[in-house]
Amino acid sequence: QVQLVESGGGLVQAGGSLRLSCAASARTSGIYSMGWFRQAPGKERNFVGAISRSGGNTLYANSVKGRFTISADNAANTVYLQMNSLKPEDTAVYYCAAKYQVARDTISFVGTEYDYWGQGTQVTVSS
Repeated sequence: QVQLVESGGGLVQAGGSLRLSCAASARTSGIYSMGWFRQAPGKERNFVGAISRSGGNTLYANSVKGRFTISADNAANTVYLQMNSLKPEDTAVYYCAAKYQVARDTISFVGTEYDYWGQGTQVTVSS
């Protein structure tokens, strides 16, 4: 069982930056790939990005590519989502998730394949 806790959300103006953190209760490096998803009001949950369990591979949704970056601090069992050049359409609740992964560099963008989820953190981008 892995518990995930997101933090770092808030209100920011368009063009600004935020860094979200996802702290895990147990070691995830080398075991789980870690993903970020978001859900805007009245919309489906969408994939944002993910990092492989090896840390050597990342994948991003086209809508955030070039603006968002995922990184990991293995010693702290924490994954980060650095969000730059934020837009109002980035407003959503952001969730991190962990997927038990056999292959070291495989990444899934399918939310139902993830095993553990955090409670989410709200990000609001004003225009």
